[in-house]
Amino acid sequence: MKQVVQNYKSGELAVLDVPVPGCKPGGVLVRSAYSLISTGTELMKVSEAGMSMVGKARSRPDQVAKVMQSVATNGVPATYRKVMGKLDSYTPLGYSLCGVVEQVGAGIDDVKVGDLVACAGNEHALHAELNWVPKNLYAPVPDGIAPRHAAFGTVGSIALQGVRRGEPQLGDVALVIGLGLIGQLVVQLLAASGVRVVGVDPDPVRCELAERLGAAVCGDPASAAVEAAVAELTGGHGVDQVYLAAGGGSNQPVELAARLSRDRGRVVDIGKCRLDLPWNAYYEKELDVRFSRSYGPGRYDPEYEIEGRDYPIGYVRWTERRNLACFLDLLARGRVDVEPLVSHTAGFDDAVETYRRLKDGDLKAVAVLFRYPEQAVEAEAPSIAVPAVKVQRSPGRAATRTPVKLAFVGAGNYATSMLLPHLAQRDGVELSAVVTTTALSAANAQRKFGFAEATTDLDAVLGDTSIDAVFVVTRHSSHAELTRRALLAGKAVFVEKPLALTEDELTGVLAAVEESGNDRLQVGFNRRFAPLLNEARKRFGARTGPASLRYLVNAGRLQHGSWYLRQGTEGSRFAGEGGHFIDTASWLLAADPVSVYAVATSGNEDLQVVLRYPDGSTATLSYVTTGPGSFPKETLDLVADGKVLRLDDFVRASVYGRKRWVSSRLPKARDKGQSAELAAFIKAVRTGGPMPVPLESLVATTAATVAVQAGLAGGAPVMLERAR
Repeated sequence: MKQVVQNYKSGELAVLDVPVPGCKPGGVLVRSAYSLISTGTELMKVSEAGMSMVGKARSRPDQVAKVMQSVATNGVPATYRKVMGKLDSYTPLGYSLCGVVEQVGAGIDDVKVGDLVACAGNEHALHAELNWVPKNLYAPVPDGIAPRHAAFGTVGSIALQGVRRGEPQLGDVALVIGLGLIGQLVVQLLAASGVRVVGVDPDPVRCELAERLGAAVCGDPASAAVEAAVAELTGGHGVDQVYLAAGGGSNQPVELAARLSRDRGRVVDIGKCRLDLPWNAYYEKELDVRFSRSYGPGRYDPEYEIEGRDYPIGYVRWTERRNLACFLDLLARGRVDVEPLVSHTAGFDDAVETYRRLKDGDLKAVAVLFRYPEQAVEAEAPSIAVPAVKVQRSPGRAATRTPVKLAFVGAGNYATSMLLPHLAQRDGVELSAVVTTTALSAANAQRKFGFAEATTDLDAVLGDTSIDAVFVVTRHSSHAELTRRALLAGKAVFVEKPLALTEDELTGVLAAVEESGNDRLQVGFNRRFAPLLNEARKRFGARTGPASLRYLVNAGRLQHGSWYLRQGTEGSRFAGEGGHFIDTASWLLAADPVSVYAVATSGNEDLQVVLRYPDGSTATLSYVTTGPGSFPKETLDLVADGKVLRLDDFVRASVYGRKRWVSSRLPKARDKGQSAELAAFIKAVRTGGPMPVPLESLVATTAATVAVQAGLAGGAPVMLERAR
């Protein structure tokens, strides 16, 4: 299928061929009929992409701050790879469309194949021929609404939520500053609510359009007619609400809002304009400044948007989906008219030229629609069944082909910044296929790393007898099941941590090993492969007595909205990455833990985990999220037999004993072992030799990580005899 994409680094716009997205449970696959260009948000993004790197940095100081924090934590090279990987990737455009349901996922019963739906979301209602849309981000289109009009649903919801934030009442007077697409819809919604509207925009054509659609008076922001109209309509008191629907870098909108508002009026920011509030003006009138967050309650909440958990109507009357349905109802009853807003309709194949004309100013438009061809390539739904044909290869047998052929399931940030760069140019390796649930991420990985195939069909890849090994680099909740399926298909498997989130998941993986006779498994516990730590371990030498190990992990806080916070589906944060640190401790102590004791501070995820080993050694892991970002992420001390090994965040190591050893110079980058780990895995697959880490050790580390949560719940040590 085809999709409109943009490369944020180069500014390139393209209509790209990408795999068809799969129809996952909890949503529907929709074939687009019309999608709407947001002439504000999207053109801002397109314009930013055309800037120099310095210009991009100036336009997004928030992102620059994140980059600097990453440099402090991960070093310059790793941060550079991550940033360049994100910049030099195709990103999608679009978030408002109307289309026909082509396939219905499990758990959906409110629509059927062939129904017309309006769809929302900058990850799900893209300028693409097909989109997978979760339940709370689509709404059925009432009879009588043309698909081109229903495509306005998301943008209409943004305007509707802004109006709701203003809390207008019958007889109020409102000022709408900015009469672009959102502003024109706000004018109509206010007029339909019995509010008299004054509009402001420097473009006389837009002012005339707003007056035709219900505004009492519109004019230039510097026009005396605007102030005179406000004075006449309000008896000199000022407007009840001001809706900021303007963009740009001028502070004029917020200054005008203060001047024309009544005492204790409300100012609602819907667009993205400069907000240097004149303190005296806002203080003296005690103005109530409010922000309108996109389409309504539920926005940016993954449990609502992705997992389909609705808010009870008694507590949240107007959610994203209810706003979308409400706007469609207003269209159906003729209370809102979007046809006069359509300045241009372009064929989907002309998308790049349309964006160019908009950016260059050749096309003056309020709203622009893409029209999609009625006939397109049919989507093929991937099956979730375990492949019937398994690769019959005994464990330990060498690959029969050179090079070793690899498939990746997942192509997120970690895969593209920390794994694939080490594999793409490695001799004796062929990147055969990349599988993702979103079409564009697979296409990006194929373009950047040279995969022979990009697809959303996992079954086809698992059934491909030419593929020797599968990398599972997806979200945590899917690791165990994908690993199980790949093992049953006879593949060698490299799965990023964690291997499993629960005891049942771990049991399922081991059952697959037993059923298939295939134990060719590696978990991405890379620290034990780090060159600096290996050198320090060698310098420390053998020990005779019990050891005491302290490992401080300054994990830092997660950004709001991070999928790591979805504990209900993805497990706790420690469950996701704690295996790294348990594995490192066990490797240094050359044993697997026999018990786990865990305690947590009240109200956050700061943990103290004590591991006990067969010879009496102990390891204490302090996993904290409240430390400063300026402090190193990982520090480790191992004490035994009158010696101390110290590791400082993989940039410096030292051993104290009869002789003191300190790493001679700082490495160029924090090498946490990914390259060496991958080399060891590829060698094992190619030669048929043992996996880099024994399966028993992988199981013991996973069981200990799972036991942390049980220990927190029970308040007592958890014994691990069965995991030994």
